[in-house]
Amino acid sequence: MKRKSALFCGNGLMGLGMLMMIGGLACSVLNQLPQLNFSTLIAHGAIMGIFIGALLWVAGARMGGHEHISDRYWWHRRFDERCRRTGHH
Repeated sequence: MKRKSALFCGNGLMGLGMLMMIGGLACSVLNQLPQLNFSTLIAHGAIMGIFIGALLWVAGARMGGHEHISDRYWWHRRFDERCRRTGHH
């Protein structure tokens, strides 16, 4: 797969995973309301949707090349031994 199409497909999978996670989370929260009377199938499907969405997110990140932690993140820069500038003398 070419780099541009892999990036496009990876970003699409990441977006689909994010939508599934948000939808599953919303259904799980709405399931707690007694007025809606969701069936147990919908409740279990919502929890499964969160995990499938996370799996799609990770697969899309791997395919699109976004799986590495960038050095621009504050916590990573300050507390990861590989990124510290002190002590390398």
